[in-house]
Amino acid sequence: MGLFRMMIPVMVVGSMLWGFTYWYTDNVLPDTNLRLATMMRDIQRAKPTFAVEPGQFTTAIEGFTILARRTDTAGTLYGVTIYDNSGQLRQNIVNADTARMGFDSSLTRLVMQLYHGEIHQRNLKQPNEYRTISFERHQIAMPADRFFFESSDPTGTSRGEREMRIRDMQEIVDRSSANAATAAQSCTQMIDSYLAELFGDTKARSVTADTTRLTLADALARAQSRLSSFHTGYEGESFRRSAELDTERKYLVEIHKKYAIPAACILFVIVGCPMGIITKGGNFGVSAAISLGFYVLYWISLIGGEKLADRGFMPPALAMWLGNILLAVIGAVVTTRVNSR
Repeated sequence: MGLFRMMIPVMVVGSMLWGFTYWYTDNVLPDTNLRLATMMRDIQRAKPTFAVEPGQFTTAIEGFTILARRTDTAGTLYGVTIYDNSGQLRQNIVNADTARMGFDSSLTRLVMQLYHGEIHQRNLKQPNEYRTISFERHQIAMPADRFFFESSDPTGTSRGEREMRIRDMQEIVDRSSANAATAAQSCTQMIDSYLAELFGDTKARSVTADTTRLTLADALARAQSRLSSFHTGYEGESFRRSAELDTERKYLVEIHKKYAIPAACILFVIVGCPMGIITKGGNFGVSAAISLGFYVLYWISLIGGEKLADRGFMPPALAMWLGNILLAVIGAVVTTRVNSR
């Protein structure tokens, strides 16, 4: 029996997996990701340490701004700075080496335990009054009304690119592409208008003739004002075009990913069948190593291609289909060689 005839049942199963995976990634996965993101935000609100991002200021607690340079999985904060603006007469700035955050026994207030630090107090009414207090252990109580867990309704939540279907993302791509084209056209018109004003326009020449009656300083000031106005407008339109292209590229990556990943079900069959025949006399370790090698190759191509596409180094379509192209080439070569034996 020839190789292609033996591959027919497996190709049928691979095609069924392709259809199921495509349906799942475009219909089930976006809603699942949306519910997960909504639940994580709810947990973040209920778990105070989740609201503290390392190296970023957080204002989730009313009247307090918290900065933690580093956190660990146990919930310990390192290099903590707290700006306490809850008092009307005094502002406290607290620095501590480490800190831990949790609820009190009544679950109505947040309590932060700080270790080895200083408190800098400033009187808002009397600026000359300033105190520094050193401590080994200090405790701050903060309001906890924003941190009670409540399940939010995800239907009214805005969706990101991984929480949308292909048709929704395509609408954004089309809109961003049109906006980018409009911005590019505006840049071109601004350049043409500015050049015409400088070198060829009749109205511009009359304005230039009027400037001969001005002093040199006034003429230079007027020229500088026009140049500054042109630069501001052109820079704004250029930034707008760049932002729209970034948005278009980001959503195109997700669109092609939803097509490329299901198609890999068929390509892995094309590669796996001939490779299974070649290694039929080998042991399990060899087969597992080959399978792992193809998986790593595809994973690297997918993740690396996504990063390159997001940064504009590669077109989204090529970046997301790169792993499939490699699998298709390898599968075609191996299948042809095995079938010709």
